[in-house]
Amino acid sequence: MNLTRDFSETVNARVQREPAFAKALLDEAVSLFLNGEPATARLILRDLVNATIGFEQLATETSKPSKSLHRMLSAKGNPTMDNLTAILNVLRQKLQVKIEVQTISGA
Repeated sequence: MNLTRDFSETVNARVQREPAFAKALLDEAVSLFLNGEPATARLILRDLVNATIGFEQLATETSKPSKSLHRMLSAKGNPTMDNLTAILNVLRQKLQVKIEVQTISGA
């Protein structure tokens, strides 16, 4: 009997069960990008895309090939700012969130 489950399956199940978790993943990915950890941010975005709209739908909505999007959101991916913005906009609309940057005073 197999008692473990693939990480991606766990993320997918939790996103389906808890929409707030999907929003938290998007928030974390954006925070990681802004704080200099793009490789981890891309992997979180990849899991979020898989759990929400899927790469085929993302390809349609961004007018980018699915394979290119997969490469962009891999650990060694290197999306341009335009491509990253397009991906974030699709996810933002899907999850119905507004992305805002706040500054910390006194830092």
